[in-house]
Amino acid sequence: MSIQPWPTTNWPKGVSREIADFEHPLFSFLDDAARDYPDNVYTIFNGGTRTFAQVKQAADRVANFLAASGIKKGDRVAIFLPNLPHYPEIYFGILKAGAVCVTCNPLYTPSELNYQLKDSGSKVVFCMDHPQFYPTTVQAIQETGVETVVICNVKAFLPPVKRILGALLNKIPKAESHEPGHVMYDEIMASYPAQAPDVEINPSEDLALIIYTGGTTGVPKGAALTHANFVFDVKAMDEWVYLSQEPGAPPEKIRKGGFHCYIGVLPWYHSFGMTMCMLTSCASGSRLICVPDPRAGNPPFTEVLKLVQTYRPTILVGVPTIFSAFENHPLLDKYDLSSLICCASGGAPLPVELAKNFEAKTGSIIFEGYGLSETSPVITGNPSDKDLRLFGSVGFPVSNTDIKIVDSETGITVLPQGEDGEIAVNGPQVMKGYWQKPDADKEVFREIDGKRYFLTGDIGHIDENGYILITDRKKDLILVGGFNCYPREVEEVLFQHPKVAQAAVVGVPDPRSGEAVKAYVQLREGMTATEQEILDFCKEKLAGYKRPRAIEFRDALPTSPVGKVLRRVLKEEAKQK
Repeated sequence: MSIQPWPTTNWPKGVSREIADFEHPLFSFLDDAARDYPDNVYTIFNGGTRTFAQVKQAADRVANFLAASGIKKGDRVAIFLPNLPHYPEIYFGILKAGAVCVTCNPLYTPSELNYQLKDSGSKVVFCMDHPQFYPTTVQAIQETGVETVVICNVKAFLPPVKRILGALLNKIPKAESHEPGHVMYDEIMASYPAQAPDVEINPSEDLALIIYTGGTTGVPKGAALTHANFVFDVKAMDEWVYLSQEPGAPPEKIRKGGFHCYIGVLPWYHSFGMTMCMLTSCASGSRLICVPDPRAGNPPFTEVLKLVQTYRPTILVGVPTIFSAFENHPLLDKYDLSSLICCASGGAPLPVELAKNFEAKTGSIIFEGYGLSETSPVITGNPSDKDLRLFGSVGFPVSNTDIKIVDSETGITVLPQGEDGEIAVNGPQVMKGYWQKPDADKEVFREIDGKRYFLTGDIGHIDENGYILITDRKKDLILVGGFNCYPREVEEVLFQHPKVAQAAVVGVPDPRSGEAVKAYVQLREGMTATEQEILDFCKEKLAGYKRPRAIEFRDALPTSPVGKVLRRVLKEEAKQK
């Protein structure tokens, strides 16, 4: 084997340290599922369903449309949608056209989306027919290379009765008006044959996605990921997870062919929800419940509980705030969650008591993993065996993956087991690099023992039993409910306020989201402002999870001898409070 055994006696039984056969186009997951399980349901939305055969046909129509619109291999196509049933069809259709998916957060403001469309050079954008999302798109495409806008309405995906009632009661969301020349998704489905163009794909070299992340520092950068990056990560998860899938049955790999049902509470524009939910459900021929807004209902998250009771999902992939929302929901006891067999947690540390309480109430198992957008995302996982997992750790590297702990200064010197340092990873899931940012690549890649390692920016160590523990973050990245918030981006918005002279943003502990954004503001001489005034200003320019939850005004901010604001001092003060 070219990959060394991991230093532990607790390696999960049956899991190979090395796997093969992942050099395939990413859309092969859909093609294979449509061949093997054509009549099995793939997507579920508001009572309406689409089979794998139907989703493949729709993806082929999308690919045909894109090719006819002049999209060529390597061109970028953006998806600006929540978790709607259109998403897998468009996603795989883009890949079948040989193009590169650019996944966009549907909560973005026009300026945030504009930056992403410009930076990626996207030529087409798919958006929702909605009074908020569509106007955002119209504003965002200004001064970009976007030539085609496709508008996606949910009506066609509803059961006939809901379509009629929704139309009569004006409950089906739609924009007030559409710009001339913009294309309706339903027109594509009606006008283009289900015949994808013949495009040669090199899975290890050709890009499948550009996913925007701040990495360890700075404004968002596009992580450029290949087809093989994602195919490997899905197959690695299939190798990793062993479950007892019926009462008293021995552990086995995730069953295929419709036994399982995934609930899509994590957004699919994010690599965690995309890989662990949308792609994994497709690869296993499983059902997928589309959840555009997991917070829907009164109180929030009630609609998700209803979906669990109605459709009986077996697998839930979430960040700790999702499990907390379930566990602390005042109506939890009124809903039957017993269908849940397995839950995967990532994006932020999982509190031990939360995990124990959730398992006690549902009878499922949560196993925690670790990854980044730059790594497709999963690089480590706790064993799915309750006897082998270690709460507080992120487990072991998945197959074909090597982790080293290196010095934080150079990222080259490998540190002894047990010593804290920066986590570096080598594996088939690691991105090619940042989109058109070679200088950023130099910062995060190192050659160690003849192999290319990615520096994660996280600090941790490997304990005496081989478990990886993350102890800190190298930079000031803030994790809000599993989503990355970059202080500099928020600070740039604060500096746009005419009354702000200095600003610094840090993450502070928050019982609901793990961390929340707090801003420290120094006003210009002679100026006055209220906290609400600054918060309202941020609301216009930042997605919800990036907005400060508190503003603290200071006469002066702590600085270094050269005048650099010391965020770490502010963060320490906040912790002490």
